[in-house]
Amino acid sequence: MGLNPGQLSTISTLGGTFSSAVGSYYGAKSQQTNLDLQADLAGVNARISELGAQSVLRQGQREVGRVTMQAGQLKSRQRASMAANGVDLNEGSAAELQDSTDIMKEIDAATVEANSIRSAWGYRTQGVSYQNQALGARTTSSAISPFGSAATSLIGGATKAAAGWYDYTRTREG
Repeated sequence: MGLNPGQLSTISTLGGTFSSAVGSYYGAKSQQTNLDLQADLAGVNARISELGAQSVLRQGQREVGRVTMQAGQLKSRQRASMAANGVDLNEGSAAELQDSTDIMKEIDAATVEANSIRSAWGYRTQGVSYQNQALGARTTSSAISPFGSAATSLIGGATKAAAGWYDYTRTREG
């Protein structure tokens, strides 16, 4: 005794349903793994951005030191030159020249510091963007259920198989 067409159709539908469920499970699992990897990569990029910000700030500090040192050397040369010419260093234009050198040093140092802070802010803003990407990918990944995807495929396929079997038995009886 062989299988009748209704049984063959039902078995075929159930086989396809099982294959679909396995495919749904592994498809969801693959998507979840991909999102987890994206989140990890975004996390690494966020840490790299923070390292860039710290590097820019350290570079800015070194540059402020260089500006300060150069201004000190200029002021020393000015003082030595004026003293060699018998100019009183604490009065008049000699004092104003030294004050002017100090003011220019402060302006240059503040400019360097502001530029490094602005640049670090850019790196940190980029880092926050990467952290948000990581959070989004992890949230999406955790919302994926490979077993849920497989179960949905099984339920849909089982319903289709039952409907096919019902139609077959109804046409046989009628």
